[in-house]
Amino acid sequence: MSALYRNSISFFRVIGTIFILQTMGGILIARAAEPGTTEPLLTVYKDANCGCCEKWLTHISERGFSVSAHNINNLYEFKQSKGIPASMQSCHTAVSSQGYVFEGHVPAKLISRFLATPPKDAIGLTVPAMPVGSPGMEYQDKFMPYQVLLLKKDGSSEVYAQVNSLEESVQ
Repeated sequence: MSALYRNSISFFRVIGTIFILQTMGGILIARAAEPGTTEPLLTVYKDANCGCCEKWLTHISERGFSVSAHNINNLYEFKQSKGIPASMQSCHTAVSSQGYVFEGHVPAKLISRFLATPPKDAIGLTVPAMPVGSPGMEYQDKFMPYQVLLLKKDGSSEVYAQVNSLEESVQ
């Protein structure tokens, strides 16, 4: 077998492989873009020692979200970089694949509703502080009604939802 023949075969194998990979990549990208083919992805930034964050991650995962969690040391600076005012912060920050933020113990059903129809000029939702009975903050049968706030690009906020019962909180 001549060197030219071997080089030609190698060349066509490489071209064929590139073609197959490009075709498969296009199919995978198109499939990922189809509604309902993948779970919504949330990347969560948290402190390594926070137990309630782990409970919230379980709540989110059990309700159809894919979660990628990262422990970071500079949470405050990270939250500031995402536009979350200090008065609206909680213990962890989730970022959707679309770039929206979900600060603190936001119920999964409200994240799903938000992502289905994101309000104009919104950066995300927050549950400031850590209300008893919010997802991840369950304690016996105790519950404290709380509000989920809509965070806007201009730094303002407004009530997105009122949560009035433990059942409503952890659905």
